[in-house]
Amino acid sequence: MKNTRQDQLKAFDRLLTIMDELREQCPWDKKQTMESLRHLTIEETYELGDAILDSDLDEVKKELGDVLLHIVFYAKIGSETNDFDIADVCNSICDKLIARHPHIYGDVNVADEAEVKRNWENLKLKEGKTSVLEGVPKSLPAVVKASRIQEKVAGVGFDWEEPQQVFEKLQEELGELQHEINENNQDKIEAEFGDVLFSMVNYARFLNVNPENALERTNKKFIKRFQYLEGKAKAMNKSLKDMTLAEMDVFWNEAKLQ
Repeated sequence: MKNTRQDQLKAFDRLLTIMDELREQCPWDKKQTMESLRHLTIEETYELGDAILDSDLDEVKKELGDVLLHIVFYAKIGSETNDFDIADVCNSICDKLIARHPHIYGDVNVADEAEVKRNWENLKLKEGKTSVLEGVPKSLPAVVKASRIQEKVAGVGFDWEEPQQVFEKLQEELGELQHEINENNQDKIEAEFGDVLFSMVNYARFLNVNPENALERTNKKFIKRFQYLEGKAKAMNKSLKDMTLAEMDVFWNEAKLQ
């Protein structure tokens, strides 16, 4: 049965009350700071990401709860120093959403999603940001960061016009990589390899593919197949180290058919 808005507010109030009690009474919760929670928050976010990729909605619900707890925890700590509380957090994002959606809360007209994104980036510059790339966190994983960089610059018109142009750029970068491999210059090989990856991420955007999701999908597929191979080897009382590649390929191909 769907919860009413009143039920939702009651549940949120319950969480805030529990957070107050834990902060006052639990030895572990009392000691936490924003800095001590940071790495745990990152871990919880990745666990949420895993649940989403696995399409495990029950787990998504649980992981969202963990992330929400962290948000409430940070707000509680902020309230103790009189810097901000959960109401300030909510009002801040509400104000931002209203300001950045003039096509909903104002008199601006937009044609499509792309125009909404362009307006979003232009509005952020008007808010005082000196670069459209300011909003890209420095600590993002490299693939995610590359994707966000490309999305943001595309939002202000710095972009290719056709997917074919991006594919041709990718081929050009592969050629430059091969040249440096032939020259055996390790530093330049790394630089060109980075250019290839950056171009691949860009091409993924034109194919409407999330590169992080695509790579993780392949990771999961590889893990599943390799663990199948390990299981078969174990059933034969063999170590993978003692098997030939030809023997392993038999089970690898079996795993692909599973």
